Amino acid sequence: MNAPVIAIDGPSASGKGTIAKRVAQALGFHYLESGALYRLVALASLESGVAPDDAAGLARLAETLEAGFAGHDITLGGAKVDPARLYEERCGERASQVAPHPGVRSALLRRQRGFRRAPGLVADGRDMGTVVFPDAELKVFLTASAEERVRRRYNQLKQKGIHANLRALSSDLAARDARDTARAVAPLRRATDARELDCSTLAVDAVVATVLNWWQEGRRSVTV
Repeated sequence: MNAPVIAIDGPSASGKGTIAKRVAQALGFHYLESGALYRLVALASLESGVAPDDAAGLARLAETLEAGFAGHDITLGGAKVDPARLYEERCGERASQVAPHPGVRSALLRRQRGFRRAPGLVADGRDMGTVVFPDAELKVFLTASAEERVRRRYNQLKQKGIHANLRALSSDLAARDARDTARAVAPLRRATDARELDCSTLAVDAVVATVLNWWQEGRRSVTV
């Protein structure tokens, strides 16, 4: 039997990564940050000079990506990746440009599903519940207002010592949302059986508690 999966999807800066990590920790489950894989492809393309419209070149990068995850460390080509480089806006913008390419998504799909193992997995992204794990036992679609998401991303970057401009961040997030929802392959959308949660005014603890309650409710209904 496949290990159970909790899929948490949502737009950029909705807080899905923070929530997914906390839920995984609470349950003792493994954690998959799918966006990190796309950011690694993006970083590799920036470092190797592969253009964002070079579909074949990007697909080759994704297929041969030497990525590793060990604890809090992420490696690329055997070398530890500085989180400041991986999560800077330049890399995030390139990841959003890379993600629509079918060849990239196909190459990373197998890698993502490989994270599914006992006792369970919490996966966050944009198509975890619709494409990668359509049979997930719990699907959550996490949203927040555009203004709140910009504020969160700004504070997140400041905490990491990365310079950011609120107006530029707002423009970048709007463009990223448009690309994510309009792309032909695996667009950002709520799965028909997902539970939507607007966390614009909710504290992290409250959101985590809600997701855990939904999980326990689902488990109880299975055993009844």
